[in-house]
Amino acid sequence: MSRFESSTFLRNPSTMNAEVLKLACESLGWKYTMRGEFLLVTDINTATKMYGEFALKLNISTNEVTYNTYYINDAVDRVNELKNKFQEINVEYSKNALIHEFEKAGFTYRTDFSFVPRGDENISFFMDAKSCDVTEEEPYASIRFTIMKDGTIVTDSDYLPNDVNEKAHEAMDVLEQLLGNKRVMKKKPVPAKYIGKMKPRRINSIDLKSN
Repeated sequence: MSRFESSTFLRNPSTMNAEVLKLACESLGWKYTMRGEFLLVTDINTATKMYGEFALKLNISTNEVTYNTYYINDAVDRVNELKNKFQEINVEYSKNALIHEFEKAGFTYRTDFSFVPRGDENISFFMDAKSCDVTEEEPYASIRFTIMKDGTIVTDSDYLPNDVNEKAHEAMDVLEQLLGNKRVMKKKPVPAKYIGKMKPRRINSIDLKSN
């Protein structure tokens, strides 16, 4: 469930989202080509001849990255340059993808005005929703999202009405596939008054009213 838990979409350093990688290459002036299910970065603005080889290969279906540093003299610097640009763009990409999927599920965006970045934290905000269950005594719900400097998403939530929880789960599932990052959940203690109210996830869910 998405309620009374914190979770993290774990950022795997050996994977990259194809769309973000394209934007990073374009920003750096690097060139890439598509060959079947692979994205190949073939020109990284270096004087070193590549002899038709790729500098980086991305498997579109798995998001797995392979670096080819054999022909590059300053390989480490070039790889770090790409990773830094990727992370910079990935933060905004992750934020936009998250907001888009949750808005599709009936949530609305709310700024976290009290947020003060700590450590690797970059931005934080809330996605809010209202239950359609007329018998629900606490219809308003929020999920807090914090995005780290590398695009890792961290969530935190307390009580969510059953229909809100359904929609949150649907959005989380899509994001997990879209970002290519596995979501790891950590349960929080559930106050006794909510235990009887929380039903298991259903296949058919109720549309939400955004507030």
